[in-house]
Amino acid sequence: MSDPRAQDVLQRVFGYESFRGDQQAIVDHVIAGGDALVLMPTGGGKSLCYQVPALVRQGTGIVVSPLIALMQDQVDALTELGVRAAFLNSTQDWRVAREVEQAFIDGELDLLYVAPERLLTDRCLQLLERGRIALFAIDEAHCVSQWGHDFRPEYLGLSMLHERWPEVPRIALTATATAATRVEIAQRLALDQAEHFVASFDRPNIRYRIVEKNEVRRQLLDLIRSEHEGDSGVVYCLSRARVEETADFLCQNGISALPYHAGLSTAVRAANQSRFLREDGIVMVATIAFGMGIDKPDVRFVAHIDLPKSVEGYYQETGRAGRDGLPATAWLAYGLQDVVQQRRMIDESQGDEAYRRRLGQQLDAMLGLCETVECRRVRLLAYFGQTITACGNCDVCLEPPQAWDGTVAAQKVLSAVYRLWKERGQRYGAGHIIDILRGKSTDRTRQHGHETLSVFGVGADLSDNAWRGVLRQLLAQGLLTVDNEGFGTLALTEGSRAVLKGERQLMLRRESEKKPRGSKSSTRTRAPVIDLPPEAMPLFNALRNWRGEVAKNHGVPAYVIFHDATLREIALAKPASLEDLGHISGVGVRKLEAYGDDILRLVE
Repeated sequence: MSDPRAQDVLQRVFGYESFRGDQQAIVDHVIAGGDALVLMPTGGGKSLCYQVPALVRQGTGIVVSPLIALMQDQVDALTELGVRAAFLNSTQDWRVAREVEQAFIDGELDLLYVAPERLLTDRCLQLLERGRIALFAIDEAHCVSQWGHDFRPEYLGLSMLHERWPEVPRIALTATATAATRVEIAQRLALDQAEHFVASFDRPNIRYRIVEKNEVRRQLLDLIRSEHEGDSGVVYCLSRARVEETADFLCQNGISALPYHAGLSTAVRAANQSRFLREDGIVMVATIAFGMGIDKPDVRFVAHIDLPKSVEGYYQETGRAGRDGLPATAWLAYGLQDVVQQRRMIDESQGDEAYRRRLGQQLDAMLGLCETVECRRVRLLAYFGQTITACGNCDVCLEPPQAWDGTVAAQKVLSAVYRLWKERGQRYGAGHIIDILRGKSTDRTRQHGHETLSVFGVGADLSDNAWRGVLRQLLAQGLLTVDNEGFGTLALTEGSRAVLKGERQLMLRRESEKKPRGSKSSTRTRAPVIDLPPEAMPLFNALRNWRGEVAKNHGVPAYVIFHDATLREIALAKPASLEDLGHISGVGVRKLEAYGDDILRLVE
């Protein structure tokens, strides 16, 4: 039997008629005092799973979050709903912090957000002893996993919460974890008795697309101009220098882009993040240091211009697109050099053999997703142990790639690598191997006498681009490797022998020979994000303009006032009374009191 108090809070405070998916079961379990480990995709409503129980149970809900820069926005959003929320972090003046501490002691807070490193200080632990705690919510719980993609050492200390407050329920939440990572989270946070709630990982509104890298900044610009002009988006890069270069390039081409990486000052990072959250149409170019827990619902695209290191990281980052459930794009450009670079980084990484082997497995899974000739979503969700049928909303489903028997081509490549090493004691990178195969006479082929090799010119039937695809797929499948001396030269592996001897057939993904960057294929047509009949659009736009003014006056992002989905529903329903407006999803009692009359005037 569900707790009626939870349903009342959901409707009265948050303005939702009913819970979604596992939310009801999780909320009831935590209200009753049980521990929970929750896996729910970004945009699936994780925060309600601890916010509702915190409002029902006696005391203050303590939310452990690694995201100091976001705490202000989370607290602002709750305050708009009439929830008594605050945070404690290093950005505060000591007087403000003292006021927050006193409010907690006096029982005047419903929710208190604290960073893990702050929580573990003696001062904070002594503070918590003086108040009443409703629950502990550990957000971004995958940060405790040392094998995960976003490990935070300070999370390892959070197991003490159970020892110090054994009667207080704990709920750990994440959007990204394989079965192995779930086990690790439970062990490290002492959640051995916790009930596991695993929702579907599928985000059907996101269109996944992976393309061959070819002048990647131009490809990115084309994506934004042709499909996401004026949209908010995130572009992920591997290095700080690449972030700066890409942000500058986009700005020079008329795109409002901002950089975000750990090398920028705290003030600059905070200012850029604030602009991204509060303004429409900003593109944030960032390293993976950016974005965990981003609440912005209307990010319309996430682009990767470098290969992510793992499927978990890729899923987490792409999940920042389309949190509002409306159409969004996850776009990745990758090429031969990405594979070479990632393999080399693994070989050069600090750590034992087991650590490097784990990194290699993560990269292999990511490469498998890139090279697959089956539905991307099927492959992606299979990594997390979930089975679905083909999605119809990824590039592979929309434009199925061709597979071809690449066994002979692979033998030519492997033979070239073998003969250079066996006959000359030499190793070379991909570019020179391709020149030899295609029979190109260059200064290097002439200087080293490579034009006399038996393999010189045996691959003239394929283009440079096709050979790069063959080499990339051989590297991806572990049939070629990169030397570990930092030169990026190629060498054979144990698996090469079976291919060279003809004992193994290789089916490869055929490379596109289309050169134009702006090809208008079916996967590149933009779907209207807000699907409204023409007669409803003027009201929707008026509501958006009104919301923008209110948000500006309150100093908060527009989505904190109302999500687009709520404005869309108002534009369609055209409520005639406060009672009618109160039935719109996302309009709780506090917002009805604050904004109801203004909205009704706009509707009239």
